[in-house]
Amino acid sequence: MQSLSEFLGGDHKACDRLFASAEEEVAHGRWEVAAQQHSDFISAMESHFGMEEEGLFPAFEQTTGQTMGPTQVMRHEHTQMRQLFAEMGQALSQRDADGYLGASETLLILMQQHNAKEEQILYPMSDRVLASEREALLERLAAIRSGV
Repeated sequence: MQSLSEFLGGDHKACDRLFASAEEEVAHGRWEVAAQQHSDFISAMESHFGMEEEGLFPAFEQTTGQTMGPTQVMRHEHTQMRQLFAEMGQALSQRDADGYLGASETLLILMQQHNAKEEQILYPMSDRVLASEREALLERLAAIRSGV
């Protein structure tokens, strides 16, 4: 059975691929394709955030009793990323490549730092403290991801 680290880390990689595709389309001025790629990226990110905010974080907090620790930091960073999504969407609607790529550069740095914290600290910690409920939690995360 897959670990939480593998499942959620793999989702990071899928989101990263969509992000890179959207950036490339904007850089080449292919606006219609860029809009679709950006939309796909945002959908994937919101799905990922949902898995964490509705599934992983509550389970982690309930088991550990920690509500002011790593999950709070991750939620705050999700809010920061959502603000950058909005800036990128605005730039995209105005066909402003510089604006989009500037916001996406900031987002890339934030995502790299955020993902490193999750993949190196939070996910392995979650694998340990949630080991007894891993199978049920993975099913819940998959249901959240698919919108069920």
